[in-house]
Amino acid sequence: MAAALSALEQHVAAEVARRERDLTALLATLLGFDTRVPEPGHAPRDEAALQALVAARLERRGLSVRVWEPDAAALGPHRYPRPPGHSFAGRPQLAARRSGRGGGRSLLFNGHVDVVGVEPRDAWTTEPLAATARDGRIYGRGACDMKGGVAAMLVATEVLCDLGVPLLGDLLVNTVTDEESTGLGSLACARDGVRADGAVIPEPTGLKAWLGTRGSLLLSVAVEGRAGHAGYPHDPSEPGAAVNAIEKMEPVLRALRRATADWRASPELRHPHLTPGSVVPTALHAGEWLVSHPARCTLDCHVQYLPAQADADGFGTAVQAELERRVAEETAADPWLAAHPPRFTWAGDVPPGYHGPSEPVSATLLAAMSAIGLAPEIAARTTFFDGPTFSRAGTPAVAFGPGDVARAHAPDEFVPVAELVRAAQVLAVVAMRFCGVAAERA
Repeated sequence: MAAALSALEQHVAAEVARRERDLTALLATLLGFDTRVPEPGHAPRDEAALQALVAARLERRGLSVRVWEPDAAALGPHRYPRPPGHSFAGRPQLAARRSGRGGGRSLLFNGHVDVVGVEPRDAWTTEPLAATARDGRIYGRGACDMKGGVAAMLVATEVLCDLGVPLLGDLLVNTVTDEESTGLGSLACARDGVRADGAVIPEPTGLKAWLGTRGSLLLSVAVEGRAGHAGYPHDPSEPGAAVNAIEKMEPVLRALRRATADWRASPELRHPHLTPGSVVPTALHAGEWLVSHPARCTLDCHVQYLPAQADADGFGTAVQAELERRVAEETAADPWLAAHPPRFTWAGDVPPGYHGPSEPVSATLLAAMSAIGLAPEIAARTTFFDGPTFSRAGTPAVAFGPGDVARAHAPDEFVPVAELVRAAQVLAVVAMRFCGVAAERA
């Protein structure tokens, strides 16, 4: 049974609640910075200005703050997505530290400040790049994913500082870019030495605990056809007859659908707290002219896989080989595809990760949730977050934060104000319990 809040924890939680207006005002300010993922080759947006604001707030509380632009070319070999010409120029990372008194564990709060685009713009009933308060919610692009979580972790940190809570271990605050596109912001920070004994990432978990996430692969499958007039009744047996590349994509789709079904049905791929892997088609590119059989077709997919499906290095090479084999088997019976096999491009691979409920940071989070009055629920449906990046570098990382991830990337994205407050309270208590508090204030 989780320990009840101590007198000091009650005081901290009450102060967080008292600062609800400051919390929502901070979120509104963060939403006003345009930090949409830039188009390839386009200039940065407002990332540097946002990081400067965060740095100033933390420096006022006495944290040592570093803001820097990593050298993307110096990251070395990795399997994460690496767009051509990727650079951190104008899109800095931030790492801050509040030193503890010694003898306690260190804790990292990490959050990403980049957001996805706002299309379809006409589906919004509010201005996406500004905050709108309505019915106990804050609307705007990034409200739940995850500027709401960033605001909660910042206010939790500020309350601990302003009340002079004497943490024994160090508290680190890390705000990054690139989570929505490549995951390279956190990778750069982890490789630059940002680490702790545990980490909590305030993604929009709906006030549930995410103890892990599936790995993610980006797949493109290209199928070749043969162009020809769509209005002419071609005989497929004739030499040089048109071959419709879209139609030839059908067996590829069948193979990928069967992979998802088999993974879901496999007893060996059952996980206590993660849903099975999946292959989700996300885009189809085909066609050169309205009355021509398409000469090529490319299918883009998002592939997610469990830790049990990862290779010895923790990545998805075994999943890649399995899907290529499945497609080859499905298409072998088609003479055209046997002679013109589908081509595979794997654009990136971010690893899975999981920490059980007994892992110290997991146990501390679940106990803090219970002490604050939340059900210590472990979510099964998660999406990618930067936790495995830090876990692989020696910092066990889990996620907990405000907002429903189902609202992320959608028009009229929002976060409930009550969840912002609750999340900040839990994060503050996690910091106190994980880092420890000096005896004279306990």
